[in-house]
Amino acid sequence: MEVVPLATAADVARLAADTVEALVRRRTGTERPAVLGLATGSSPLPTYAELVARHRAGTGPSYAGVQTFNLDEYVGLPAGHEQSYLTTIRRDLTDALGLAPEQVHGPDPSPDGLPEAGERYEAEIEAAGGIDLQVLGIGSDGHLAFNEPGSSLGSRTRLKTLTEETRRDNARFFGSPDAVPQHVLTQGLGTILRARHLLLLATGEGKAEAVAAAVEGPLSASCPASVLQLHPHASILLDEPAAARLVRRDHYRHVYAVKPAWQVL
Repeated sequence: MEVVPLATAADVARLAADTVEALVRRRTGTERPAVLGLATGSSPLPTYAELVARHRAGTGPSYAGVQTFNLDEYVGLPAGHEQSYLTTIRRDLTDALGLAPEQVHGPDPSPDGLPEAGERYEAEIEAAGGIDLQVLGIGSDGHLAFNEPGSSLGSRTRLKTLTEETRRDNARFFGSPDAVPQHVLTQGLGTILRARHLLLLATGEGKAEAVAAAVEGPLSASCPASVLQLHPHASILLDEPAAARLVRRDHYRHVYAVKPAWQVL
């Protein structure tokens, strides 16, 4: 695990965008272009805005052939609902990067196929060659995707019931907690761990306690994001407020400052 404390949220966005673009460029022209795992929520939005700005300026890579897979999807919303995560990621990122709808994937919450939806999504990811880079955020209670505290560390994509805290957190998008769906389809922690590179973005003091528990606390289902400790290639990008409770933050900062130039994230 590489922990990178940076000064500002803008610094986090720039480094994250650099990392995504470097992967896309490496895979361009190969037999299998990059496969990106995408998170929604507030944490990745500055990174997505940076990627879109670079693309519009003509400095970004080509996203031809790139496939994306969302972490999760609400269950019970009508198709095309403005708060569905498939609609959200297209609006915030993939449409602006020129990805066609068939390049952008999410769990299918259709009622008729719901019991097998997790298995189908796992098969889709495998058929694409697996996820090369998974963008992640972290909840204030340490949840990863919609794997709430208590989730199995080996879980796969499945139906989950949202906690009332999470529904309250997401009420700002729906107008009230009662309008937030009760259920979601989410990649499991075991699914997330199969991605080749995990890129967790956290900014703001509201994430500091969860970040410290995930990075320096024990591996525990009580803090689902602590599962990142098991991954051989996990990068944790933080601004100063999000890194504030890390005991070893000065060490992490020193390690990043003196790493060899060839050692990218």
